[in-house]
Amino acid sequence: MDITRRSALKIIGSTPVAAGLGLGDAVAQTPAPSGHPVSAAHQTAAAKGSYKPKFFTAHEYATVTLLADLIIPKDDRSPGASEAGVPQFIDFTMGDRAYLQTPIRGGLRWLDHEAHDRFGKTFIDCAEADRAAILDDIAYPARVKPELSQGAAFFTSMRDLVATGFFTSKIGIQDIGYMGNQPTAWDGCPAECLAHLELKA
Repeated sequence: MDITRRSALKIIGSTPVAAGLGLGDAVAQTPAPSGHPVSAAHQTAAAKGSYKPKFFTAHEYATVTLLADLIIPKDDRSPGASEAGVPQFIDFTMGDRAYLQTPIRGGLRWLDHEAHDRFGKTFIDCAEADRAAILDDIAYPARVKPELSQGAAFFTSMRDLVATGFFTSKIGIQDIGYMGNQPTAWDGCPAECLAHLELKA
């Protein structure tokens, strides 16, 4: 599985975060609430290291954290997803958007079930190579096997959530070099443009 931060940027908005375990069509047709704020609470809690999940169980939250760092790991450019507060962001999103709860929670259970079938362990207890084998099989929807389509739908949704959480965090914004609304000097319309419009300065 080769997920770079640049490819993650391309993923944002490309797939509805609404698929999972046979409920994809129904959930995709459920309108999202309008005016959804992007909370900074996950950033603050991450910095303090004091966050307690509101929606996920301890095991689910540990799995979400691991997945987040597998999707956007720490590199020589900036910290990874968990340090940016992405797991907290996802937990916040589950509470704020109830229509995502069943697909995401169901997807986490699917992941553990698949890991147990293959390796006799939960996903987080699997060896690194075994976790990679599972994710490689569900990370590319265009070539996923039909029997793994539910896992692929879940991972697409999770990858979208992770990318959104990371690139809306302070760390993610710095990572892409977003400058924001920076004041600049403007000397007015160039003389040649004014001349073309037959105007005077």
